[in-house]
Amino acid sequence: MKGASREEKLEHIIEQEKSLGEIQDVDVLLERILTEARAIVHADAGSIYVVDGPNLKIKYAQNDTRLKELSPGEKLPYTFFSFPINEKSISGYVAYSGEPLNIPDAYEIPEDKPFKFNKTTDKTTDYRTKSIYTIPLKTPAGKILGILQIINAQDDDGQVVSFDSDAELFINHFAQSAIKALENAYLTSNMVRRMLKMAEFRDPKETYPHVERVSSFALEIYDRWAFNHNVPMTESHKFRDTLKIAAKFHDVGKVGVSDVILKKKFPRFTDEERAIMQGHTCIGANLFEPPESFLDEMCRDIALFHHERWDGGETAYPGALDYRNFVIGEPLSPARHLCGEEIPLSARIVAVADVFDALSHKRCYKEAWKIDDAFAEIQADSGKHFDPETVLAFMQVRDRISAIQLAYPDEE
Repeated sequence: MKGASREEKLEHIIEQEKSLGEIQDVDVLLERILTEARAIVHADAGSIYVVDGPNLKIKYAQNDTRLKELSPGEKLPYTFFSFPINEKSISGYVAYSGEPLNIPDAYEIPEDKPFKFNKTTDKTTDYRTKSIYTIPLKTPAGKILGILQIINAQDDDGQVVSFDSDAELFINHFAQSAIKALENAYLTSNMVRRMLKMAEFRDPKETYPHVERVSSFALEIYDRWAFNHNVPMTESHKFRDTLKIAAKFHDVGKVGVSDVILKKKFPRFTDEERAIMQGHTCIGANLFEPPESFLDEMCRDIALFHHERWDGGETAYPGALDYRNFVIGEPLSPARHLCGEEIPLSARIVAVADVFDALSHKRCYKEAWKIDDAFAEIQADSGKHFDPETVLAFMQVRDRISAIQLAYPDEE
């Protein structure tokens, strides 16, 4: 909001508050909250954290100065770490006390304060953190939903300044709407997680870390694909928010597959058993029939089509059939194979994310592949199993994909 008047800033805040309420996925919402909060006071950087038991866990970090050093379309490294909620760190202190904290200069915190600023990241990135405003995203009942920290407010000339009383007012006002939006998004998230728990009860492979990885991979792939294709921001915002949730339901149809088949280890499937297993695509699609929203439509498309092949090869399924007539427990009927852009973009993206995750993690019938080998396999199948443009985007975000692997390890 550089150069904007006080009234213009308030109008912008009200406009952004409305858009927050339209976001359904918690992670996408947290990222947007950080972005918009920084824009309100023209802050150069910032982070947003969530409560994870006795710790704070970082969800997103942004830094315009460092971003300018990267090539167009690149993102800062994917960051994941956690630290205790206590008085020793700035964000930990705010979570512990439940009160906002305004620090004019991180390098000149009085010695009598219990919290300190860790200069390690500044030294490794050649950055200078100065002004910091940290606020708890706290419900009226006192529950901390997150910690928002914005760094280095700037004046109209780009000079770093302290967060003044107006900045505090604007951020506090914005935070109230962010809290309401987060409460709603967490309700959606909890419902999604309960539904996915059903699939996990039926199929041990459909673990929470697995669906989180596939969902996060899909988001990274889409963001780069959208950049490569110059997708307008309003369109990409809606698609990525929906994709982040819908990707988690890619194999939810396995709830309708018999345990005898679903949990079979050796020998592998007969042709009939394989055809019954493949019916999970139709079962999943029918869970979202009739679709009542864009989210329902994407969940249906992903569940139905994420096993199709770009080249229309014989191993693809279910093909161009009427999934609404599928009978649970019956083998999938042969149908014309889909190919190319007949397959919805969301399903083409999840196909890459799902296969990569399956290759790079242990299953009852195989050991985990080395991550480099899994990347090489996806690359080798470009134009055959996978959409070449989707594979290109996937390879362009390889570092972030690798970091997500580490952030969501399988539960022992």
